[in-house]
Amino acid sequence: MTTPLPLDGLTVLDVSSFIAAPAAAIVLGDYGADVIKIEPPGDGDPHRENVKLPHLPQSAVNYPWHLDSRNKRSVAIDLKHREGRPLLDKLIARADVLITNYPFPVRERLKLRYEDVAGLNPRLIYASFTGYGEEGEDRNLPGFDTNAYFSRSGIVEAARYEGQPPSFGLPGQGDRASAMGFVSGILMALFQRERTGVGGHVASSLFANGIWANGLLAQAALIDSFIGPRPPRLQPRNAITNLYETRDKLWLQISAVREDKMWPALCRALGRPSLIDEPRFADLPSRRRHAAELAAILAEIVASGTRAEWQARLGAENVPNAAIASVAELPDDAQAVAARAIVPADNEEMPRTLAVPFQIAGATPRTPKPGPALGADTDAVLGAIGIGATEIAELRAKGAIQ
Repeated sequence: MTTPLPLDGLTVLDVSSFIAAPAAAIVLGDYGADVIKIEPPGDGDPHRENVKLPHLPQSAVNYPWHLDSRNKRSVAIDLKHREGRPLLDKLIARADVLITNYPFPVRERLKLRYEDVAGLNPRLIYASFTGYGEEGEDRNLPGFDTNAYFSRSGIVEAARYEGQPPSFGLPGQGDRASAMGFVSGILMALFQRERTGVGGHVASSLFANGIWANGLLAQAALIDSFIGPRPPRLQPRNAITNLYETRDKLWLQISAVREDKMWPALCRALGRPSLIDEPRFADLPSRRRHAAELAAILAEIVASGTRAEWQARLGAENVPNAAIASVAELPDDAQAVAARAIVPADNEEMPRTLAVPFQIAGATPRTPKPGPALGADTDAVLGAIGIGATEIAELRAKGAIQ
């Protein structure tokens, strides 16, 4: 007998688009929830077309859609149609969670606000996701991870090197991190419902998640403590938590953060034990004062060997380090498989995919299946709530569904 997954029997309505909110829904689906994606007829969720964006790797495989829509069922309903919108109410009445990231004016027009739907189902968890939050003068600003998560939160400016212009975060990076925060809120609300029997409203935003991710610097700012842009690599604040280029033109991150313990080990690993008691570097304050000199010495040493050689030597001395890996290296990274970060998929176009970033003992997530075709499950889902084949055909003829 198959062991039930933690969220078996849970019905989630995914009335959202693009990345953060739909990504939260796949986490719930991977662990057992029946995720029903509500899409507009015609083109469906705009995320179906994101594979064509010029800043993403180009492929004949629609990998963004498969990644963020796996194991979902697609129902195409025109929520602006007078006979389409009531269908969503019927689904809401039976759902456990409704996820939406529609803009506030759209929610109002579609009668999709919390106050519009809460009366349909007192056990409903209404989970709304925004760019900048549910209140405030900026609540209606268009929010993407580039502007709300990375830029407004201070991450982009904090990561900028002195004398250099800022650069964007990577595509969807803030969305995926925010999705996990959103999932945490949804699960906590479900836990509360188990105690009270009553649903409620969960809200999260890209902006709030960006500030949380930038927590150390953001908290410092709240007590009027600031730090300037990063200095150049060879003029670092800390030379033994820094990047260095190896002989084979690859890059290595050394992260000797527990300095008093790791400084001697680092010197031994680099074959320069004489540096241990060198007066300029013998203690932490000295290493800070002479960080540029130390960085120049370390750069010369590291440039004399290959990345693999240095990783072996640093590892032997238990000095934390990492290759600055290209994403092109991930398909061959055995540790990514061992950590269950990359898993097999039941998808001929995309036989491997990314797992959600946690595991639960005794609960093996569903094998990822392809993202659904638009409206692939309209008939089955509507039939399950008592709408007969004749009525479905009439609704389709009127353009209320696809």
